[in-house]
Amino acid sequence: MKKIKQNIKTVLVLAGLIILSGCSTDDLEPTLAQKKSVEGSITSVNNLYGLIKGAHNVLTAAGYYGRDAIATNEVRSDNCFSNGNSGRFSTQAEFKYNNTTDFIWNNAYYLIANVNIIINTDLGTLSGNQDYGKHIQGQALILRALGHYDLLRTFGQQHAATSGNLGVPIVKQFKGEEFPARNTIIEVKNAIYEDLEDAFAMMNESFDTSKVLVSKFSAKALESRVALYFGDWERARDAAKEVIDNGGYSIVSSASFVSSWTTKQNDNSIFELAFASDDALGSNSLQYIYRFPSDAPAGYGDVEVESSVINLFEATDVRRGILGYQDAGTRLRNMGKYPDTATGTDNIPLIRYEEVVLNYAEALFELNNADPLALTNLNLITSNRGASAYAAVTKDNILLERRKELMFEGFRFDDMMRTGKDVVVLGSNQNVIETLAYPNDKFAYPIDIAEMDANSNMVQNAGY
Repeated sequence: MKKIKQNIKTVLVLAGLIILSGCSTDDLEPTLAQKKSVEGSITSVNNLYGLIKGAHNVLTAAGYYGRDAIATNEVRSDNCFSNGNSGRFSTQAEFKYNNTTDFIWNNAYYLIANVNIIINTDLGTLSGNQDYGKHIQGQALILRALGHYDLLRTFGQQHAATSGNLGVPIVKQFKGEEFPARNTIIEVKNAIYEDLEDAFAMMNESFDTSKVLVSKFSAKALESRVALYFGDWERARDAAKEVIDNGGYSIVSSASFVSSWTTKQNDNSIFELAFASDDALGSNSLQYIYRFPSDAPAGYGDVEVESSVINLFEATDVRRGILGYQDAGTRLRNMGKYPDTATGTDNIPLIRYEEVVLNYAEALFELNNADPLALTNLNLITSNRGASAYAAVTKDNILLERRKELMFEGFRFDDMMRTGKDVVVLGSNQNVIETLAYPNDKFAYPIDIAEMDANSNMVQNAGY
């Protein structure tokens, strides 16, 4: 699928296959039903469950959170660079992408098209538990919000040098406008907030039995992330506090931090993507792009850690244990997060409790620099990592702690953007190519040429 129009017209309809084949949803892959018509195929709440599982599966694609969405933001930051070993991610790391590289555009709109079926289904026409159906619709709203947020932070003009307010098209109908135009940044942000508020209000915690599906409090955690990104500090504070006050999550301990990346659905996990041996991405996985090929268990190893990064960590900081050297001790690597390169079956956490705590600390600080709770929450992280406590809170302290805690998870580039930082571009030998001053047109990805050719209402980002 090369454009929004096709993503709206060709969509997974697992419910139809359930009716025809009698298979359980566990047996179905989204691609098996892309060409079935949606009309009349959803008759029960169980059908919605099949659809929401399929929608989650879209997120696991290598072209989305299975690899590219995380790796691209790491190589564009000061954490990593691409050594070009297999020719992967050098284009992204050197900001040389053009309008023939769609990045996450297709996958995100595919996700949105799928969840719109669930959101717009009349529950009154379905058999089964109506309350559970409402909960599933709330899950779909969270995923729609996530899709629009991912598109906005990647393709929106909020960090471009050329003045503009272009966001991305808001798509709320399975069969909506044939050629949707770009909404403004504010319109997209408000649509995201609306979906997350509605989701939280309609979901029931009792139906949240697995962390591999978005939960009621995933809505508030994601809301705190979006609000932080846009500097909506009161909203970020209040959303993060909802998650913290819920009491259902905890910061993983210092002793368990490194090993927590080898286990699934830990106490600090709010939402994670599930991977098993039959759906592992193999050489297209996130694990494979982080590890060096000449050292067991092998990999492409294009995404290498910038050599000075290890100096960010004190010797007692357990997060230092995530790092390691390969290639006869010459290359610094992410060895601890997503460590199972051999089988690629690590789950990928997308929302961790530690992020929410850091969101809360930053929002408190921005609202009142002297708020003692900001320091308390910032030091909740250090005290569980073997790191020295902070004596006072500064913006730099917060950003440094976010960098250390969330490294290799795809957050750093967005943190740099939202705080207006320049980007030092590194080449394959870790050589400095140039410095891109903030703001910059290269900080917004181009709209893919296939979308531009197919959609007469689409406007390209400046510089492409």
